[in-house]
Amino acid sequence: MLPRRLPSAAAALLVTVLTVALGCGGPSQEGAKREGLDIELGGMSYNVFITRQLNLRDPEDADYFKGPEPARGSTYYGVFLRACNDGESPAQAAGSFKIVDTFGAEFEPVDLPPENVFAYRPRQVGPEECIPAEASAAATGPTGGSLLVFELPVAAGENRPLELEILGAFDPTEGKQQIARVELDI
Repeated sequence: MLPRRLPSAAAALLVTVLTVALGCGGPSQEGAKREGLDIELGGMSYNVFITRQLNLRDPEDADYFKGPEPARGSTYYGVFLRACNDGESPAQAAGSFKIVDTFGAEFEPVDLPPENVFAYRPRQVGPEECIPAEASAAATGPTGGSLLVFELPVAAGENRPLELEILGAFDPTEGKQQIARVELDI
């Protein structure tokens, strides 16, 4: 006859096996850093300060994105980040980002118009400089970072964790593109 309760060690092993088998905590999370932590890529350090849903009808969000309402069943998320060059020579900031859910669905950022002062704009960054530039509206605003806007299906929030992939240059020594991953707090 089987015991009614598993001994604690056996129960812990069963939970671990089920977690791995169901994909929770599996490979998609390996190497991803949490929001608020610096992550290095291509001579730059990136920090996602905050990720949050944007409401275009809310006065607080109105200047972040002046675009059409999201498609039915979708919503906009703002990813606010800083990219800094802590090195001694200029470095190119990443120009390609995507959000990936646990099922592998990928979402590209929405194009923001040139007049958007909060928009992330990749560029050559000098030593000890950052994007956004010091004392700019994006750097001194409540979010403290430059903005990427993503339109995501509302259902994507169920496919967590969502990861922001920062795509760097091709690394010929490893034969692959450099990628940094940040687990988003959505």
